[in-house]
Order: sequence, then C-alpha cells, then structure tokens
Amino acid sequence: QVQLVESGGGLVQAGGSLRLSCVGFGRTFSSPAMGWFRQAPGEEREFVAHISWSGGGTRYADSVKGRFTISRDNAKNTMYLQMNSLKPEDTAVYYCAAAQTVAGLMAPGTYDYWGRGTQVTVSS
Repeated sequence: QVQLVESGGGLVQAGGSLRLSCVGFGRTFSSPAMGWFRQAPGEEREFVAHISWSGGGTRYADSVKGRFTISRDNAKNTMYLQMNSLKPEDTAVYYCAAAQTVAGLMAPGTYDYWGRGTQVTVSS
C-alpha cells in the first residue's frame, strides 16, 4: 500500500519556524521526485518546493525562496520542509506528494500520490 503521512504543522507567530515531515510507506520513496504544496481556504493548491530522489535537485516557489528548505532522507523514507521567517500568508494546509516523473513538477496534476495534509497557521 502506498501512503504519505505529513506531520509537524501547528500554530506559530510570525517570524517563527516549523519543520514539516512526510513519511512514505510503500513504493513512494522510490519516486524520482517529491514535493510540497499548500492550499489556503478558498484558494487553489499551490506549489511550494520539490526535490529529486538524490536530494541534489531542488526548486522553490518565489514566495518561499530563502525562507524554506526542502530535504529528504531516503534511509528514513522521510522528506522535510524547514520553514523559517514564517508570515501570516504562509497559513495553509501543507501537503506532500510523490511523482513518477521529473517533468512538470510545479503542477499538482503531475503527482501520483498525496498525503492528507497538515495545518500550518501563522499568527500576526
């Protein structure tokens, strides 16, 4: 069974930090790429960051560049998103996802497997 489970969300003040984790079960961690997306109420799901299987290739949305860091530990089947200097506009449900391709990784439709999400709320 293929499953992704996120954790680490919570309530934090603006300027604070959180680290999200995504644990994969089944074949997900053999995927060529994985990513983080987020969705605020009434908004579409938007790309945050993606990472290659080796961890050597990463890409970030402009809105989080310099503040968020994506990483993965394949030995632990875990992907991370370190979020620093959080802003109220970062408030959303954060989802991890796994893709069987290395193209089009900024689009949600590219991904084959999704977690259920973890809520991040940043207060001003």
